[in-house]
Formats: sequence, C-alpha cells, structure tokens
Amino acid sequence: MSAAGVALMLGGAGILMAASPAQAAEVSYATECIPPPISGLPAVQGTTKVELTAPAEAKVGDEIEVVWKTVEAASKNPDVLDLSADTVKPTGTITLGGAASGELKLEGPRQNPPIPKNSPMVLPDMKGTLKLEAAGEITLTAGAYNINVSKPISTDTKCAPKEEVRPGATIKVTEGGGDTTGGTTSGGTDSGGTDSGATTGGDDTGGTTTGGTDTGGTTTGGADGGTDAGGTTSGGGDSGGSTGGGGGETDFPGKEVSVAYACKTPIGDKNATSPVRIDARKNGGAYDLTVKFSKSVMDSPIDIPANQVKPSMDVKLGGADKGSVKVEGPLNKEVIKTGAPIEIPDLTGTYKPGASGKSTLSPGVLTVMAAGTTTTCTPPDDVAVSLELDTSAQPGGASGGSGGAADSGGAAASGGGTDSGGGLAATGAEGDGALRALGLVAGTAILLGGAVFTFTPWRRLRGTR
Repeated sequence: MSAAGVALMLGGAGILMAASPAQAAEVSYATECIPPPISGLPAVQGTTKVELTAPAEAKVGDEIEVVWKTVEAASKNPDVLDLSADTVKPTGTITLGGAASGELKLEGPRQNPPIPKNSPMVLPDMKGTLKLEAAGEITLTAGAYNINVSKPISTDTKCAPKEEVRPGATIKVTEGGGDTTGGTTSGGTDSGGTDSGATTGGDDTGGTTTGGTDTGGTTTGGADGGTDAGGTTSGGGDSGGSTGGGGGETDFPGKEVSVAYACKTPIGDKNATSPVRIDARKNGGAYDLTVKFSKSVMDSPIDIPANQVKPSMDVKLGGADKGSVKVEGPLNKEVIKTGAPIEIPDLTGTYKPGASGKSTLSPGVLTVMAAGTTTTCTPPDDVAVSLELDTSAQPGGASGGSGGAADSGGAAASGGGTDSGGGLAATGAEGDGALRALGLVAGTAILLGGAVFTFTPWRRLRGTR
C-alpha cells in the first residue's frame, strides 16, 4: 500500500482495524444514469439508496474497511434481456471530508442473482480500505458509481448524483501511534468498469468458428459494382438481372433492389431499408449464390469482440421454382474497434433448382446472430426480383423447400462451406463485400445485427431503465 494515504483494496485484504463497532446509515439522493452509448436509450433519472458501513471510532494509522451497500439503484434492467447470474460488477466513489480529503474507490465482485428484464438491478456490496493519517472527524459521502455488465458484451452504465449528498458515515479518528500527518489523497487502482475486455471475450464464443476460407473463388468475381451490365436486363418489370442456364455463360449478375425490411429486435420493432443484389455462378446443375448489401455505412460505437456477428438470409425463390435458399456470412474474425467501419462480407450459399423453367430469386428473411441475440428482418411480400435464371430441375432440388446442397443438420442449403459440428459454420466468401455497415442498436449494449443496413432513426423512449 502506498504512502499516499487512501488505498483501494479488495474486500478482506490487508489488516483492518476498528476501535469501535461499525456504524451504518442509509442515504438517498437524486441520480442520473447514462446508459451505454450503443443502446440509444435516453438518460435515466432516479433515486439511489445507499447504506455506508464504517467504524464509528478509530486511531491514526489504522486501516479501516468501508462497505457500500446499494439498497436501491437508480436504474433498472430495461425490458430488453434477462441478465445472467454473475455478470454485474459495480464500482463506486466515496468523497472524504473533514479531517481527510480526496476520494475512496470501492469495488464489488462480479456476483449477482439472475436479473429479469424490467426489474430492479441487484448489486453486490462494494468495499474499499482507508488508511487514517490524521486525527479528527472524517465524513464519508456516497457519490458516482458504475454498473458493468459483462454479457452479451461488456457495457457500462454510469450514474452520478444530481443533488448535494449528505454524509452517510462519520469516523472519529484519535491519535494513537501513527506519526504521519496531513491530508489524504485519492489513491488505489480505480478499476471502474474496465473488465470489458476480459469478461466478454472467451466464454461466449465457444470456439465454434472454423476459419472461413471456404467458397473463396465461387463469388461472382468483380461483379461488385454493378458494372457487369453485360447480359443484364434492366427495367421492363420484375424480371431481375441476367437470365441464363442454357448456353455457355457461367456468371449471372443480379439487379440491385431496394428492400424495406421490418425487423424484430431484442429492443423492439425497427424499420430498415437496404439495397440488395443477388449474383449467381453456374456450377454444374447448381448455382453458387452471392448476396451483397450496399450503401449502408456506420462506424462501430464500441469495441466489438471477434466471433460475435453472424448474418444469414433465406433467399426467396419464385417463378418456376418455389422455396428458399439459405446463404450465410462468416463470423467477424477480428475485434472491430470503436469508430472503425464495420465490414460485413458477402453472404454465400448453393442453389440447387427443383424445377425447370424461369426461376426468380429475391431477397428474403434476414437473420443476424450477434453476441447472443437474434434479430430477424422480413421483407415485404411484393419484394422485387433481383435475379432470374433458366433452371433445370436437379435431384434433391428446392421445389417448395429449402434449395441447395444439404448440410449436416438436414436443412437443404448450406452456406457454401462445411458445418463445424453444429456450431456456427465459417461459410461464405472472404471478400469484404459491398456492405461496410452493421446497424447497431442495443439495450444493455446488445449488438443487434439486424442490420446490415441503416435503421430508420427512432427510439423507444423509456421513463426508467
């Protein structure tokens, strides 16, 4: 422990001395809590009730333990997700007055019961150790505190007093062997809510990623800008992009169509619009599909751990064929830093026709798994056709079900790669794709993947958190 005076120690550490029984007093004060920036939620105005416990009397040179018990936090767990046990960690600050000055930092363990959504936060006690350096009366006043939630990703809710707070405890310090004098200074190792790296990384991803090197060259080559106008048909109705299948052509670029999605997210319904294009490359009697999103740019509001974002889509079949084809993108391989653009690779999969004739492909239901949450976005019934193909029925083809090569789970179209034993397959092309955006909307800082496009701006207003 440094000679600075005030030292933060984990509860139970050091030699704690109390010359008289501990005192406890409850204090309440108006508080403003700021949700994580990623949540898009407004500030919460509430009341914090705190009980501070410290010895009533002690001597100079003693090291005493101070305990902060949160009787009532100013904010609730919003109606977004249930919080798992042992995911909440508080840190707080006590202001010293009278014969001491500065701040005492306190820390609680990451320990809590399961906390249902829209219910009060249950916080463990915070503890800190104060070395007494001068005689006189020392007042302890509760101040700001931080609530860190480690899953599904690490986020912090910061709460601060909005009024003058009365002291919650007073310690009478007498001379008694300590020869150091002077005012105390704040010290210790302010841990705040800085577990974010350690607590979100390893144990959520499960190690199920398989890399993502499959299907590399099966995408439509340089068809990323719509410049392959070669055989495309434009206008004239909903015929989509190129038709083909009977001649020697192998690449069939689709037409970019604007899709107005209706999304179901963990924090409510959202409307979103994004340009989408479906390209195909003939591969025997089947087609390798590539779905591209474009023109949606958003920087990451927080650091996003690797292996947290996984998009997929059920491409809708029409015309001669019926059913859907599943296409997928790989998990993000690297951490996405705050402020950096979020790049989503192309979604890929294999379409095995189930009927002969002119078959159409349109953007279908989009699903994004992100940090333990699921967002599902549904296009309108009359979504435009992006691609039309002259198909020949293949054994085991779509024809009313899911088209494409069956994967190990029995569902018909795989995302172009092998499935990693029931985990998230690393499917899809490695290219960056046209889309460099993932709309992020979160309550307790949830990464909502629904959103490989920009959400129509609006917020769910809440009075309490």
